[in-house]
Amino acid sequence: MATSTKTLGDWFKDFDREAFRLETLDDYSKSGGVAAYQAFLAGEPQPEEYRTAGWVTTVGNAVASGKRVYRVHILARPLTDYLRFELSWGYRRNQQAGEEFFILDTTDQENPIPDAPDFWLFDERVAGAMNYDAEGAYLGVDFLEGDQVSRFLAYRDTAMARAVPFSAWWAEHGA
Repeated sequence: MATSTKTLGDWFKDFDREAFRLETLDDYSKSGGVAAYQAFLAGEPQPEEYRTAGWVTTVGNAVASGKRVYRVHILARPLTDYLRFELSWGYRRNQQAGEEFFILDTTDQENPIPDAPDFWLFDERVAGAMNYDAEGAYLGVDFLEGDQVSRFLAYRDTAMARAVPFSAWWAEHGA
């Protein structure tokens, strides 16, 4: 059963305990933060609007109220330019707001969930399957509830069981 009464933004305001994200793409550069990505590529400092983006406030408010926001990114080395940007600027910025990050590195192992889509999972009861085009441009989200959520719970559990904390991974493999 799909839900259509709430947006992704609504779910970030309304979840009670936890919001989990699985990322599977190597490039989200067509989905926002384009100016910051261009600054990163040019070796420039982080733009102020990137450092103080609304997402930082969203995460900070959620964590301050006792909620958990965490994600796993499935990736392989060598990192794409976009992943170097996302991990070195985005993840490190968002960690300061309280978001937790984990890496499932498939460089030397098979991906245990190759069919998993990108998604958000809210309070283990609603999954937001993220849709992207072939170039990583965000197209929208499909919300799923009920029996359909079990598949996303399994993806999350497998990813978390195989992932390592971002800080440890970054200390070893970071650019």
